[in-house]
Formats: sequence, structure tokens, C-alpha cells
Amino acid sequence: MEKNITFTLNGTKVNLTTNPLNRLLDVLREHFDLTASKEGCSEGECGACSVLFDGHMVTSCLIPMGAVEGHEIMTLEGIKQTELGKIIIDAYADGGAVQCGFCIPGMVVATYYLLMQNHNPTEDECRVGISGNICRCTGYDLIVKSIMLAAERARRTIWA
Repeated sequence: MEKNITFTLNGTKVNLTTNPLNRLLDVLREHFDLTASKEGCSEGECGACSVLFDGHMVTSCLIPMGAVEGHEIMTLEGIKQTELGKIIIDAYADGGAVQCGFCIPGMVVATYYLLMQNHNPTEDECRVGISGNICRCTGYDLIVKSIMLAAERARRTIWA
């Protein structure tokens, strides 16, 4: 049974007819070609599919489309269009935090979420901020270093 679902995706109101039980992750990838969010565990534990749902970080593999009606979804593709998103992505590259890249979209979403709430996080707060995301290659030290670098750059530019 399909249903007409209207929501805001990366700042644009969209309307889609789909089964309300379809996962948000699948709809983002298959209907909107937004492939930054990855399927890692399908259980909401790895963070590879992280998106913002009304400004709160969620794992899109656990969100049925019926729950998206009337809400705002922001993916990495939307985040990277923002000034903060660009700063974060550059800091991850400059800090050497990217290796295979599978976890990075979810890490960037988590970093964006953290920095929107805390402009000057400590290393421990950075680790807590990304704690729902699993990195199998680079490890967390370079990611935390990159988050700290992004926060410093954003304080000098966006939040100066």
C-alpha cells in the first residue's frame, strides 16, 4: 500500500508516493540519488546512514517513511552546501581523517550536529559526539583532531 508523503529534503519540499514502511535510507538512495548515507549494519548501530531529522541526528536505516511526513531531513549532500559543512569536510581532509571513506558521511553529519550545539568542544566531547559512529580504518584520533580543527576554523569565520 503506497502513500503520498511530503517532507523537506535538504531545504526543498518534496512529495513522494511510496510504501510508508520503506526505510528512509533506501528512499534517499534509490529515489533521490543521495548516496552519501551508507548501509552498514541495518540495525542503527554503526552510524554510516546518519542524517538529521528535524535537526536531530538519527540513523536513517531505522526510520520508516511514514514517520517522515511533514518533517525536515538533511543529508550529507545538504550539509556540504553549508558554510560549516564545507569547513568540516576541508578539516577532515586536512587532518588526515579520511581513509576508505565509508564511515565519513556519518562522521561528518555527527560533527555538524555536534558543532551546531557546541562551538568549542573538548576532545572528550568530540569523542562523545561521534560515539554512535564506527570507523574501521582510520581510527578516532585523526577524526577527533579534524573535528577540533573544524571547530577552530568555524570559530574564526562563522562564529567570530
